[in-house]
Amino acid sequence: MKTRNVLTPLFASVLMTFGAAHAQGDNVVTLRVHHFLPPSSNAQVKLIEPWCAKIGAESAGRLKCQIYPAMQMGGTPAQLFDQAKDGVADIVWAVPGYQAGRFLVSEVFELPFMGISGEKSSRALWAYATKNATDEYRGIRPLMFHVIAGMALHTTKKQIRTMGDFNGMKLRAPTRLATRMVTAFGGTPVPMPMPQVSESLAKGVIDGAMMPWEVVPAIKAQEIVKYHSETDPTMPLLSTTTFVLAMNPAKYDSLPTELKKVIDANSGADMSAWAGKVFDEATLTGRQSGVEHKNTFYMVPADEVKKWQKASDGVAMEWVSEVTAKGHDGQRLLAEARALLDN
Repeated sequence: MKTRNVLTPLFASVLMTFGAAHAQGDNVVTLRVHHFLPPSSNAQVKLIEPWCAKIGAESAGRLKCQIYPAMQMGGTPAQLFDQAKDGVADIVWAVPGYQAGRFLVSEVFELPFMGISGEKSSRALWAYATKNATDEYRGIRPLMFHVIAGMALHTTKKQIRTMGDFNGMKLRAPTRLATRMVTAFGGTPVPMPMPQVSESLAKGVIDGAMMPWEVVPAIKAQEIVKYHSETDPTMPLLSTTTFVLAMNPAKYDSLPTELKKVIDANSGADMSAWAGKVFDEATLTGRQSGVEHKNTFYMVPADEVKKWQKASDGVAMEWVSEVTAKGHDGQRLLAEARALLDN
């Protein structure tokens, strides 16, 4: 009897502890986050993981991310947007432009020489897209819009120094507007999502790639290419790519009010600017990978860049015509995007 009397309070304590832990476990919401780059990529290490840690801390551990990099949940990078829309994933980090022509209004930021820094451009993109491109993002809940910190040209056999060097070169282009820009320069564009770039460079399918510095070490491109061409930093960015961190609306709606507030507090213009800054800061690290591999660098001077800029003017005008044909005021949208970038 004495033994039973001693064990009963202890047993009750264990049950209460287990019950509390079980209840807390029931209150934890796990968000499945899907993206297309490796787990070592800047996108996961410096953007997605810190964002997940932040919502975890601010929710007292009730929001948790399960990150699936490198398309581990299946599909292709171009299908990520619809995976969020259809509930295959709860949150995706995606490139809308991988679906050519679907996001016409918001792709204005991908026009040649449109961007400035990733941070400033991303804040402008949030303001622009949430006002003008809501129809394009119907079916998902945007948490952030951001751009990368511009593109460099990474080539295997020949360095690009002048516009004439584009002739005869097959270059990876990330979006349809970048494809048109490469064509305007005299090159042969090859549309291609990032996961295919390294193998295509190694096999000679392409002679080079237009891509941001931050992703170079993630796909080990510095070990395959020999040359890197950058444009004068006083000029607008050669090209950029728009990204969205998007959430399935039904998953958001299923959250209790206090957890919705955590998601809301980690969405919007400020978070978009933060994402752009993350990619600005990653440029130096990515660039260092080429330096350490003893590759050859060239900075295209401003006078030459201005020739490229003039050659690509038609890309913007073509975009205006296309968007206008879809019932929008293309000229107004272009002017508005440029005004936001100038603020």
